[in-house]
Amino acid sequence: MPDSTQTVFTFEAPADTRWRVVNDGVMGGRSQGFVGFEGGVLVFTGETVTQGGGFTSVRIRRDVDASAFDGVELRVRGGGRTFEVEVDDGTWVRRRPVSRRASFPTTGDWQTVRVPFSALQASVFGRAIDAPGLDRSAVGAFGLYIVDGQDGPFRLEVDHIGLYRDDMTDA
Repeated sequence: MPDSTQTVFTFEAPADTRWRVVNDGVMGGRSQGFVGFEGGVLVFTGETVTQGGGFTSVRIRRDVDASAFDGVELRVRGGGRTFEVEVDDGTWVRRRPVSRRASFPTTGDWQTVRVPFSALQASVFGRAIDAPGLDRSAVGAFGLYIVDGQDGPFRLEVDHIGLYRDDMTDA
């Protein structure tokens, strides 16, 4: 049986281009990220510097009921670096926001990447924590990170972010 998908971002509508950058300067780092849009493609570029930080990210608020889906689907091209996708349901633990992220590899060619919700790891400010599972009915934000432990320039292109359901499994 074929999969079922739902588009969340195509990067053509103005609402799909309101991503904001968060660099590791919030913790004293020197990495820099930039976000732009070229012909319906989100382009996340910059340079990571591991000394004092080592990450940069782009994030957007978007309320989505993902309760009928198994994970996030992205169509990406990234030149071989490893990136992470974040799905936020607004959970806080000990007065700190919980981040739920999972990594995905990239190549120099366009590829479709599927990240199951079950692969998302909960953390607070980069430290793994024990937290309740993702509330799929309360997704309120998405993010893309580069925190692969490498210094140097990066480029990630994304032309689609959506949700997928494998009809062979229970949602």
